[in-house]
Amino acid sequence: MPDPTPQADTGAGTRARIDTTKPHSARFWNYFVGGKDHYEIDRELGDRIKKICPGLVDVAVASRLFLGRAVRHLAAVEGVRQFLDIGTGLPTADNTHEVAQRVAPDARIVYVDNDPIVLAHAHALLTSTPEGRTAYLDADLHDPDTVLEDAADTLDLSRPVALIILNTLGHVADYEQARGVVRRLMAGLPSGSFLLLCDGTATSEGMVAAAEAYRASGAIPYQVRSVAEIAGFFDGLEMLEPGLVRVTEWRPEYGAADRSAEAVDAYGGVGRKA
Repeated sequence: MPDPTPQADTGAGTRARIDTTKPHSARFWNYFVGGKDHYEIDRELGDRIKKICPGLVDVAVASRLFLGRAVRHLAAVEGVRQFLDIGTGLPTADNTHEVAQRVAPDARIVYVDNDPIVLAHAHALLTSTPEGRTAYLDADLHDPDTVLEDAADTLDLSRPVALIILNTLGHVADYEQARGVVRRLMAGLPSGSFLLLCDGTATSEGMVAAAEAYRASGAIPYQVRSVAEIAGFFDGLEMLEPGLVRVTEWRPEYGAADRSAEAVDAYGGVGRKA
């Protein structure tokens, strides 16, 4: 029996871009966080990697919970009303606009991704409160100038913006190039803006082996980096307390944190642009 197609409102052009013969990072991650938008090849790789590194499931779940706590803090405490979420991934529970607009109904959110399966599901991200606004850009992280230019149709880039990059920069193979992308994006945002970032880290043999297995599957490779390299993305920014930490340790008082996975191989933080 053929694998059922994930539910999505797709046009012919988008469908033609979806490759179901190789694992896909958005679908693979969606499987790990308990979503329904994946194919057999994504589940097969997911099950194989679970045996190599069971903790990668913790990375997926704990990173998502970190996102919710950090967005809640930025909206409720720092007064942020604009969010630029790059590398959106497939919709799941507590998407950025849902968390932000619970706190601030007038919040504006722009999602950015260039994966066709995510584009097919973009309609699920385009809901908003009447007071706020949500938009989706089919754009590439490697082209930060275009991202900023297109985001300006929805966001006022003269006012603070929270830039969100969650488990995405590993797709930029060269570390200095990845740092350059972050610097360019932050340079296009005004003082008082924030960088909310987390990523999986090479802090266990299992995590490194999982990355190698993912690469060998034919999927687009993903680089897991050292904690020091993750810290480098925040250069020039003022870190909010508690700094760069395992994602389970970032402000657990702001909501759910997976305390069963305290040694998770993922670090994150929030930095403020002076």
